[in-house]
Amino acid sequence: MNENQRKLTFPMLTSFTALALGCGICAAEVDTESPFYVSEGHCESTPRLPSGLVPSWNGWGPTTTNTRFQPAEKGGLTVDDVPRLKLKWAYGLPREQQARGQPSVIGGRLFVGSQAGAVYALDAKTGCTHWQFFPEAGLRSATSVGPHTFDDGREGYAVYFVDSRANVYALDADTGELIWRTQVEDHPSRRGTGALTLHDGMLYVPMTGIGEAMSGADPEYACCTFRGSMTAVDAKTGEIVWKTYTVDEPKPRGKSTKGVQLYGPAGVGIWNAPTVDVKRGLIYSGTGPAYADLGTTPPTTDAVIAFDMKTGEMVWVNQLTPDVWLMSCDDVDDNPNCPTVQGPDLDFSASPILTTTSEGKDIIVIPQKSGMVYGLDPDANGKLLWSYRAGPGSAVGGVWGSAVEGDRMYVAVGGYRNEETGGIHAIDIRTGERIWYTPPQPLLCSQGPGCSATQSAAVTAIPGAVFSGSADGGLRAYAADTGEVIWTFDANRTFETVNGVEGRGASFDGPGPVVADGMLYVLSGNAGFVGRPGNVLLAFAVE
Repeated sequence: MNENQRKLTFPMLTSFTALALGCGICAAEVDTESPFYVSEGHCESTPRLPSGLVPSWNGWGPTTTNTRFQPAEKGGLTVDDVPRLKLKWAYGLPREQQARGQPSVIGGRLFVGSQAGAVYALDAKTGCTHWQFFPEAGLRSATSVGPHTFDDGREGYAVYFVDSRANVYALDADTGELIWRTQVEDHPSRRGTGALTLHDGMLYVPMTGIGEAMSGADPEYACCTFRGSMTAVDAKTGEIVWKTYTVDEPKPRGKSTKGVQLYGPAGVGIWNAPTVDVKRGLIYSGTGPAYADLGTTPPTTDAVIAFDMKTGEMVWVNQLTPDVWLMSCDDVDDNPNCPTVQGPDLDFSASPILTTTSEGKDIIVIPQKSGMVYGLDPDANGKLLWSYRAGPGSAVGGVWGSAVEGDRMYVAVGGYRNEETGGIHAIDIRTGERIWYTPPQPLLCSQGPGCSATQSAAVTAIPGAVFSGSADGGLRAYAADTGEVIWTFDANRTFETVNGVEGRGASFDGPGPVVADGMLYVLSGNAGFVGRPGNVLLAFAVE
């Protein structure tokens, strides 16, 4: 560990007792006075997960290449099933308003987090609660599950996640008991938003920080010192193996109009789940803008970066958009905190997708907040192969994830506060040419704040169909070959839930649908700068 790395570990909790009677293995004790505690709909028993399981959906997607395509043998759904999908159960997330903790699924067990401040283990078929855990902060990202050998020699599974305050956790998947916790960043502006990726016993943890972007223009603030990073954590022990920052260490760069010392470079956070390239031994991620102006833009802003998975070294960087941005700096020319050229604030919020064309060519494809989509060559240090404009782009609201099935890439159009938003494209990844485009559908929500056609939520593909959620509260399925809308679900209502917590559906944003073992799961609700609040996990099955 070098001088720029820090690890804070916490001892395993020891005050666990059984809650349920008659359980095969009993859940760890939880604080029943917590505002996030679910008191109804507990499972009658919680048997141990059998050995040898492979997750049906793990982390940001079914695989670590982040194609977000689920084949029929794991998903249990094809295009012919889609019109017969019906809501089977709903689960209310207590105190939630912006549902971001995309589930993982293994062995009939589902693990879902809430940004409000909890992780719940549910029965995937019925939605009953096996256990619940309350981390230091809430989840804005997906959970992952992997095999774990416990200190007593028992073989089992661990649930891994990063909370919004940069704590990485490993929990016993059977009980919810804490195995270890490690803090990978301690800057006050840190924000764990991108999901961690589990691969070969290692957790790759992205980190961003939004606080300085919001307050950095204040002359009373010493802008700016947060740095985006990628950290490798040993999944067994929680030990930090390496940590790489996306910009150099900040240094003094002048003073504000209030005489406050200013610093830079800063920013360049990673908002997305890392993508694993086993063949080349690399980890790919996209980045966001810098926060501090040094006269030149760091070459890592709004870029795709390849990290060596063993050492963390940056192997190559392809910067698509130079970008220095702070809120409240538009049309400002007398504030030293502000960049000389403001913005345009066009992060890569979606994960890079590593895939192979029908011609056998490996390619990285990724959409950007700018409305652009890029094809990059992993064999030529990320060289640009093609670009495609999917929409006009917007500084407000990201594009959280695309999907690839064969030679088709599906890209929904994000961007709030823009009349030309919504709709979905199919692109030929071999050429970057359009296959089809389906415009936004009539709004399902009532006109007003947060009601928009924007389709910023991550999309998910299955054989013959692609699912895309909209800020209007509609989840839609499109035919893969034509783009025709073949199924729509309107989430703009309250739901009777299996856990007794009132569930309300609204905007879809951030995470996308999870398809596993004949079921489709999706989170609804997106409070914040944009969208409308909600707090429900919806589960669908074929009737």
